[in-house]
Order: sequence, then C-alpha cells, then structure tokens
Amino acid sequence: MRYLKSLTLALFCGTAAMAGPAAAQGWDPTAKEFDRNPASRRSIEDSSGGGSITPQQRNATLDQLNKILSVSSLPASDRLIYLSLRAFHYTRLGREAEAQKDVAEMTKVLPTAWPVVLHFATASLASGGDRASALRLLDYGLARKPGDISLVVGQAEIHMQISDHMRAVSLLDGAVGGAQSSGDRQYALYMRGLANFNAGNFAQASDDFDGTLATRTTLKSRINPTLWRYAAQVRAKRDARGILTRAVGNENLYEWPGPIAKFLLGNLSPGELEVAAESDDNAKKANGKCMAPFFVGMDAVRRGDRQRAREQFQLTQARCSTITSTNWAAASELKRL
Repeated sequence: MRYLKSLTLALFCGTAAMAGPAAAQGWDPTAKEFDRNPASRRSIEDSSGGGSITPQQRNATLDQLNKILSVSSLPASDRLIYLSLRAFHYTRLGREAEAQKDVAEMTKVLPTAWPVVLHFATASLASGGDRASALRLLDYGLARKPGDISLVVGQAEIHMQISDHMRAVSLLDGAVGGAQSSGDRQYALYMRGLANFNAGNFAQASDDFDGTLATRTTLKSRINPTLWRYAAQVRAKRDARGILTRAVGNENLYEWPGPIAKFLLGNLSPGELEVAAESDDNAKKANGKCMAPFFVGMDAVRRGDRQRAREQFQLTQARCSTITSTNWAAASELKRL
C-alpha cells in the first residue's frame, strides 16, 4: 500500500493542477512526460515521482483482486488502481461487460482522477504485450468520457510502443483539436511533437514543441520541450544549437535536465553530463541515465558522426524502459541511421 500512497500523491498533485488554466502553468506535463523511469511511470509515478505497476500487481489473479476490492475500508485512490487492474484482466478474458462495469465504477469512485489513472495503468499494462486489450479498455473509458485528453494520449502511447507513430499522430491531432484547457493543449501538443518526431515529421514536431512552449514562462516548464525541439530541429537541418542558445539565454542550467542543454551548447563534456545524470537528485528521479545518451546521440547526429550516434541510441535503449518516450525516439533514430 505504500506504493499506492506515493502514487496517489503524485497523481493528485497533477490532477488538481489540471483543474484550471491558472493551475495548468504550474503543472508541467512535459516534466512528467519527458521521461519515465521504468520504476516510475508518470502519474503511475509519473509523471514524476512514484512507481510503476509492480510485477505482483500485474500478475494478480482475479480472485486476489476481488478479495482486495471487497474491503470496504480500501481508500478511494487504491480502489481506483485495483479496479483498473481488474478491468484489464476482464478485458483479456473477453469478459467485456464486467470490464465496462469496473470502468463505470471508477468514474464514481473519483470522478476527476479516474481517466488519468486508467491512462497510466493501461499504458503500463500494455507494455506486457497485450496491447489490444489495453486499447479496448481505453475505448471503454472514452465511451464514458468522449475526447478525454488523458485517455486519447494513452491510446497514442500504446501505438508508439509498437512504432505505429502515424496512428499516434492521428489520435493526437484529435486531442489537440479537442483540448478544452491550456494545460490539456500543452500536453497534447507535446505528445504530438514526440509522435511527429518518431514518424520523421521533423518540421511538424518542431512546430508542436513551439506550440507547447508558447504559453510557458518559466525555465522549469520550458526546458523539456525545448530539448525535444532541439532534437527535431537537428533532424530538420535547422540551426538547432543557435535556437537553443537563444531559448535558454543566461538561465541557470544546473538543475536537471539543464545539464543536457549545457552539453548541447558545448559547455559540458559527455563525461561531465554522465556524472550529472548519475549524481543529480532530480536526474535520479527522472532516470537521467536514460535521457543523457539520447541527447549525446542527437549531438552526434548534428555533427554527422553516425557511429557515435548509433552507439548512444543503442545505450539509450539499454537504459530506458520500453514504455518511455526516449526509448521510442532512440528506436526511431536507429532506423534512420
């Protein structure tokens, strides 16, 4: 239960921040999404801090889940997680009516938070291989709340897990067009930028990251999309380094992932970046050892060093979980080399 409590804290901080435009600036969906430790899945961390669905939870039987959910004193946040797990099991077994009943129950337990939980639980469970069931479960959620950004992004993430990036772009086109708040639009643009990058639509990816940056005013909220824009602009053969220089100006780049920007600007060596990725507290939380080699690889692409780039993207894949955006981007880059 300790896991669920830490998960819930991270989750509701994000959910509360999504409640309105004023809070959206404080909630940084890109900080959550920039990368996800295999042991910290966005709001299941992740977005920035808790833990993923454990193997024990993933493999829990229906009898075990029924027993847990029969406890009347089970906290609402915990009940939401276990309902999502049981719904996934029902979907895999073809017991669709029961799966839909659990989703309906989720909407009653926590009416505001349930789509976020279903998104991250389902995307994490999909990494085990049964993505068709995960997509059906998200469809059940969308039947309850059509157009919900979290649920649509969850579908897009599952398609990116299997390298169907154009389908992810199409889904995220709808999310961007249907966003009802500034925070939702920032998040959808950011995710579409990632999908466009992976699909090889580099100019579009750069435009998406420009779009998500347009309403951000602090370095903390801007740094992650700024770094991904750099990657897109390298591939679009634009002046990525010059644009990055103007974007960060005289900002203090000591807080992770700032050292990545310092490296890309030539102010930090690869070895110093690796030390920062291993020792910085924020880097540890965000699995900086996963992020760092990807951008070392993008620097190599900029310089035309294909061998160095290939080595760094392979290292990224070795260090990053298959549910992370950085892993997907590294896989896409390796196909292009």
